[in-house]
Amino acid sequence: MRLKQRIGTVGLGLMGSSIATCMLAARHEVTSLVKDESEAEPARKRILGYLMELHDEGMLKESPETVAGRITITTNIADLVGHEVVIESITEDVEAKKAVYHALETVLSNTAIIGSNTSAIPVSVLQAGLWHPERLLGIHWAEPAHITRFMEVICGKDSDLKYAQRIVQLAESWGKEPSLLRKDIRGFITNRIMYAMLREAFNLVENGYATVEDVDRSLRNDLGYWITFAGPFRFMDLTGIPAYLTVMKDLFPDLDNRQTTPEMMEQLVAAGAKGVSNAHGFYPYTPESAEAWEKAFIDFSYDIRKLAEKYVQK
Repeated sequence: MRLKQRIGTVGLGLMGSSIATCMLAARHEVTSLVKDESEAEPARKRILGYLMELHDEGMLKESPETVAGRITITTNIADLVGHEVVIESITEDVEAKKAVYHALETVLSNTAIIGSNTSAIPVSVLQAGLWHPERLLGIHWAEPAHITRFMEVICGKDSDLKYAQRIVQLAESWGKEPSLLRKDIRGFITNRIMYAMLREAFNLVENGYATVEDVDRSLRNDLGYWITFAGPFRFMDLTGIPAYLTVMKDLFPDLDNRQTTPEMMEQLVAAGAKGVSNAHGFYPYTPESAEAWEKAFIDFSYDIRKLAEKYVQK
């Protein structure tokens, strides 16, 4: 099989490495721009580890070492000359991202697509001041990017839809099932819906209706049971639409709509909690149990992808 076009990336942190892995596994050559040469070797090891996982799961037929050899890691932005797609994945900071785009515009062709891996920043904000804002798109990945089928492609107010449609086609070749947002909105689809759910989850816990464990248990065994198979609109089709209207009329006025962040969350973050990454979160962890949960999440991610592929959406 012939290799596909070379794709550029900017940033090789955890998510950036996962994105590069996705491209490599899809038979692209990859050029990755990093700020410092010291980032290169840790990123290579991380990417090789991800590729070995994919191989062990039967999702990569080539040798992981061979595939890993298709990435070029550089600190020289001029090495991205000639690339028609470049995906940025650095910190969620508007000015830092815009500095990258301005630099990219000095070396890329006028029609090369620049994709921003952002989870919440409006794309229109990132487009402001660019020479060619029409080719900048939001490309929202889910972690782990090399496993999940999720992707949102977001148009800003100045985006040309033809570039978005090109990324959607490319994404399908990466093993994704992309959604296209034709208009820019903060948080896009999944984050807007998820954070509305998180707000209500905190409301239930902070006001004594249920514990953290009870909320998690209910959502895992109800929402978690069906949402990989069907999104909310398909699920209403499957289970009878009229009943949902009846519940909406009673429930919507009673749902939490606070504009401030939950006190419980503020206190937890102030205490240094990061979750399993530092064994300090909503649940108690030992270093060993935190590591076990991280491994279980990766195993589950592979399992749920295989299950989703069994029930292809039409």
